[in-house]
Amino acid sequence: MYKQIGEGEVNMNRKTPTILPVTAVGKWSVGLILAMPLLFFFGAAFARWLYPSVPAGDTILSDIAVRPALALTMLAGMASGIAAFITAFVAVLKKERALLVYAAGMIGAFLIFFLAGELLASYGG
Repeated sequence: MYKQIGEGEVNMNRKTPTILPVTAVGKWSVGLILAMPLLFFFGAAFARWLYPSVPAGDTILSDIAVRPALALTMLAGMASGIAAFITAFVAVLKKERALLVYAAGMIGAFLIFFLAGELLASYGG
């Protein structure tokens, strides 16, 4: 079975992994996981340059009210990582075998694991 992509044809039944993704969902997962550290970098830069003397809020909603550019950029980075995991999972189900898609899925899964730990952990207080 061959699927027409651009100028060439790609065998979708291949068993050997490639580096770059072939499917649109696989390309989205790699793009989303590349956007995640960029958004985190810009969020950290906002903390240094825009809000050096503004204290953090106690909750996410109060932080959005006090430092909106920082909080929304960091939340967008987290959403990008979660979306990368979901799209990588769908791409693998659609027989995508690109190594970058597997890497995007693993990084997204690590982010979800980290966020679950943050939400479930109790900080002795």
